[in-house]
Amino acid sequence: MSKVITFGEIMMRLNPAGYERFVQADRFEVSFAGGEANVALSLAQFGLDAKFVSKVPEHEIGQSAVNALRRYGVDTSSVLRGGPRLGTYFVEKGASQRPSKVIYDRAGSSFALSKQGEYDWNSIFQDADWFHFTGITPALGNDMPAICEEAVKAAKEMGLTVSCDLNYRKKLWSRDEAKEVMSRLLPYVDVCIANEEDAADVFGIHAENTNIETGNISKDGYIGVAQKICRQFGCKKAAITLRGSLSATDNNWGGMLYDGKNAFFSRTYSIHIVDRVGGGDSFGGGLIYSLISGYSSQEAVEFAAAASCLKHTIEHDFNLVTPDEVTSLAGGNTSGRVQR
Repeated sequence: MSKVITFGEIMMRLNPAGYERFVQADRFEVSFAGGEANVALSLAQFGLDAKFVSKVPEHEIGQSAVNALRRYGVDTSSVLRGGPRLGTYFVEKGASQRPSKVIYDRAGSSFALSKQGEYDWNSIFQDADWFHFTGITPALGNDMPAICEEAVKAAKEMGLTVSCDLNYRKKLWSRDEAKEVMSRLLPYVDVCIANEEDAADVFGIHAENTNIETGNISKDGYIGVAQKICRQFGCKKAAITLRGSLSATDNNWGGMLYDGKNAFFSRTYSIHIVDRVGGGDSFGGGLIYSLISGYSSQEAVEFAAAASCLKHTIEHDFNLVTPDEVTSLAGGNTSGRVQR
């Protein structure tokens, strides 16, 4: 069984019930999530050995976050304990023409205050095949950029495949900061995952003839983005999610995988969204699983896009689907008829 390591912050997610706005809410639903935690959970659901590495406070709330992953089979044995608090974030789900909103409350979290040398990467990567992180982790500042650099260097020295989802978050750092740090990390990355906004915001790489606001997407423009990422940083593959936002409720969704020579596009799904947070992470999880499993480039991007399509129909961040469900959708079973 292949072993994947993911590294990042797990947080408490708080959202009003249903489609209530923040100012309406007198109670909040609690769940736990984070970019790399979401990927680890997807991979565990798909049957891989998935280990999540992080740091949480040594109290019941920190343990609740760990338990949320353990419940679904994620290995949390390398999660450190200590520090002052668990990061939180609030989600207001949008509908129709009203967009979703996310408010972070994560400054000074246990994970963000991690120090260089705390994580024993040689031990963590023992017998592992793949390492995954996102641009959110170095964006937390303090020692995090240096810790991520330690991790990717150790991963490459030990022969792991490294993947990174750029995941630019303007509320965490500036474009200049992101470009400086990610330009140091990307040369160690084999598989880069992004969307057009990430590539443009971090590296100034734009998809020509594309307008994500209107849903108009140019395939040639995205091929150009992937080629430039691979040429500039030496990545072997680049995957890009293709979202056409018709409204907060209805999106067109697909993906592209460039394997260094050719580009492969998935089918496009018309999604009526239940919860879109974690959609990109579910694409990443599906892509990692399919590449580890030896799928062809076309099969890999079809699996990743289908996995993420299904995630958009599930409340909260975790993608609670099986490989058979994803394969069925990728194979064309899109009717959503009741299974009896």
